[in-house]
Amino acid sequence: MKNKDPDTTFYENDLKVQKNLYLDDHKTTNINILLNRVRQDKKKSLRKKLFITAILLSSIGGLISYLLI
Repeated sequence: MKNKDPDTTFYENDLKVQKNLYLDDHKTTNINILLNRVRQDKKKSLRKKLFITAILLSSIGGLISYLLI
């Protein structure tokens, strides 16, 4: 059976363009999500480091004050 529509490439090209547009938009969203996650992870790690440093300094200060008294 022969194809009656001679210009099928127009439809195929149009679909490819639409797929590429959708993928580009989707990738941009993923990059933004990943960048936000990295920023949040940096903030969390900084808070953890500050908390551990504060506990360490307070325990050393408490130990020094206990040994001096």
